[in-house]
Amino acid sequence: MGKISVSAVMFLSVVSPALAQQSQEQPIELDPVTVTASRAERSVSDIPQSVQVIDRQEIDKQLQQSSSASAALAKLVPGFSVSNQTVSGASESYRGRDLLVLVDGVPLSTPLRDVSRILSLIDLNSIERIEMVAGASSLYGAGATGGTVNFITKKAEPGKPRITVNTALRAFTANAVDSVAPELSASISGKAENGLDYVLSGSGYLGRRTYDGSGRELPSDAMLGQGGGDRFGRVNLLAKFGYDFDTGKRLEFSAGWYYFNQTPRYMTDYSGSYARPSYLQPYTGQSVLEDTKSLSLRYTDKDFALGSLNIVGFYNNIKKRFNYSKFDPLYNNLVYYSFNPADPTSPYNQTTLYSDRGGVNLTIDTPLDTIWEGAKLTWGSDLILEKTHQTLTNGQDVFTPLQQVTAAAFGQLQVPLTDRLTVRGGARFEHFALDVDDFIRPAAYTVGAVLPALRVTGGNFSYSKPTFNIGGTFKLTETSEIFGGFSQGFALPDVGAYTRRAGLSRAYACPIARPNCLPAGASVSYASISPEAQIVNNYELGIRGSHDRFKGSLTGFISTSSQGVTFDPITNTISQQKEFIYGGEFTGEYAATDQLTIGTVLGYREGRYDSNKDGKLDSWLPNNRIATPFRGTLYASYVFDNGVSVRVEGEGFSGRDKAIDLKGTRYKIKPGATMNVALSAPVKGGEAYVSVDNLFDTRFQNPTATSVRNLPVYSWGRTVTLGYRKTF
Repeated sequence: MGKISVSAVMFLSVVSPALAQQSQEQPIELDPVTVTASRAERSVSDIPQSVQVIDRQEIDKQLQQSSSASAALAKLVPGFSVSNQTVSGASESYRGRDLLVLVDGVPLSTPLRDVSRILSLIDLNSIERIEMVAGASSLYGAGATGGTVNFITKKAEPGKPRITVNTALRAFTANAVDSVAPELSASISGKAENGLDYVLSGSGYLGRRTYDGSGRELPSDAMLGQGGGDRFGRVNLLAKFGYDFDTGKRLEFSAGWYYFNQTPRYMTDYSGSYARPSYLQPYTGQSVLEDTKSLSLRYTDKDFALGSLNIVGFYNNIKKRFNYSKFDPLYNNLVYYSFNPADPTSPYNQTTLYSDRGGVNLTIDTPLDTIWEGAKLTWGSDLILEKTHQTLTNGQDVFTPLQQVTAAAFGQLQVPLTDRLTVRGGARFEHFALDVDDFIRPAAYTVGAVLPALRVTGGNFSYSKPTFNIGGTFKLTETSEIFGGFSQGFALPDVGAYTRRAGLSRAYACPIARPNCLPAGASVSYASISPEAQIVNNYELGIRGSHDRFKGSLTGFISTSSQGVTFDPITNTISQQKEFIYGGEFTGEYAATDQLTIGTVLGYREGRYDSNKDGKLDSWLPNNRIATPFRGTLYASYVFDNGVSVRVEGEGFSGRDKAIDLKGTRYKIKPGATMNVALSAPVKGGEAYVSVDNLFDTRFQNPTATSVRNLPVYSWGRTVTLGYRKTF
């Protein structure tokens, strides 16, 4: 932690004088504008947090190599973990905590049962820009304990309709015939003179077999129940219609469909030294499924009496089905019971999550120039209703059906105290009203014992907390500033995960010969196992800006919580305890010439927690929170006079071998590195491209996927992509 602070001071002392000497004749790069950091339009230079805005040009570069949003964030955002290369987001984190994912400001999450399958569903072809805001925040409600990322979809441009088509083929060189995967995306947008505009976009993907750097086929469910990255079909549809009543008023309707269907051929073998397909065991479960529909209606009025008005109504209908899995004494030692000890796994040991979530978000941005020139107050409220339940394939509930009403109000004040110094501060009060139904937890089997069906009693519960933030920015030059501040995030941990594990302990175990040994009327109450609401405190200090041909940022951060949440995959338990996470991040890009650009993205994070709840930080956080303390990307791109562009990347990450409890338990994560190269060229009015990921076909373990169950999972081997994109 001390090294981070010293690094920041050294950076300031060396760079600040150079920035101050910037020539007045040097062209000034326009300051990006973000809406995610404050729920209203603000210049990035006014935000006292680390902020990244990834534009469409950079998104197109990433699409040449992968259609995965998590892969793009891993390369471009220093605090994000290595992508696990599957449909799941398991163990993918930001600064060791949860990342709240928004699409046009609307969360697609299921906070009552957080199953981490969002990023893999987003179609980058339909995205105009990505806004990443670091640190805990409560602006959008519960969930943003690590940071917030907002994927903002394309907007229509005035003039005749524009049609964009992107098509690609991706394959592993280990077996191109069986792995070749086609992708196709098309969109049309336009804006008429009468104020009506539209954006229609659709994409389709087919995934086939995947291979590691040694040419070995990868399993369909390496992380146990999460799903994989092979043998799938995926469809994304987006429809947006807007109408401008005049220069200040607008109504916009948006509908999105996210569909994914994976059909594994084999079960996964977890008994060896790494996860692999079990070719002698055909997969017998239903497909892995995602079927999510999202609707929103937004009204904006920039001439509203109190300033600028933004009101959004949204509704998400979510269905997620997970992998079927079988009993394994080491890695899957708790399954729903078939009542046959010789084959203990129930044929229905596969779950589907259903969630309906709707609400209204109100934001008003009020100028306060009559009180203080340039001051602004952003304020509003949120009202959200969510219903969530999860069942086995025979319809039995696996956790108590949940319903929650969230009501919140917030205010955020920004005041330019001087021409250089701007301060921001605010508060949000959030109230959760949670209804927990009674249910019967199905019978389960563990090593040598049966956990009989058990009644779980619910009730009505409430959680309320205020959260606060304060910070400031100080301009060094027109294009650089120091920023720093304190912010809090509020989250109710995964309630469904707690109730799903109700009574799943030896205290409720029965001998296999007497599987129903519990006394009549035995039960457990939600009140006795319910989690505590979590407040996360984030402290941040950094510098960002540009000078001549260089632009970059350096940030140090600390994140604390007295009720952090940790999952132990071996004991299948969830716990809350004191946590302390710290780290530093650096991004830099230098235009060496008008044609050559070089850059880097570097991140470090590490954390400790109180494993025995005695108030002392005695152990390192488990790998499923922080798998690789250090990771980074180095890149260089060159554009020839004829428009041909070449990009070379090097990605690397450190290993980890830390004691995660007082017993000294360790699960080693190995370091790894790889190189990627991409080439694009103008062809027939469009752009043809070819890319190679993992250029040298290096075999290395995927640290994020490995950390889910502490079983080695290997990363993808060399893939080649051929594609063509054109706008008409």
